[in-house]
Amino acid sequence: MKNTTVYDCTMIEMDKHHSDRKGNITVVENGKTIPFEVKRTYYLYDVPGGGSRGAHAHKELRQLIIAAGGSFDVTLDDGNVKRTVVLNRPYQGLLVVPGIWRDLNNFSAGAVCLVLASERYDENDYIRNYQEYLKYKQSEI
Repeated sequence: MKNTTVYDCTMIEMDKHHSDRKGNITVVENGKTIPFEVKRTYYLYDVPGGGSRGAHAHKELRQLIIAAGGSFDVTLDDGNVKRTVVLNRPYQGLLVVPGIWRDLNNFSAGAVCLVLASERYDENDYIRNYQEYLKYKQSEI
């Protein structure tokens, strides 16, 4: 997955079902709503306003990142191109493919970042140093 680019990361709009009296509901289903089976789910919250998270890449893991509440930015970087996506709607998610460096920042107060992941936690799948990431991306060429 070393040859992926920021353009391989896409926004996925999930169905939003509305009831005049009871609010909205969005459903996420394995293999139907998203193009992978969810094996791990986690969420980030109480990130100080303006704070940041992420600053890593994955070798194999795919993620759907959702602003379940509030808003934040996701900056995607493939070693050549950077692209920033604002997440602020709970019925939209950003599909992040393997081999992409990501930074999450500009969290609004009270923001909740929900992440659906294609694999269980594996420290060996992480690249946490940006210079090592650049070497990883160039090693395929």
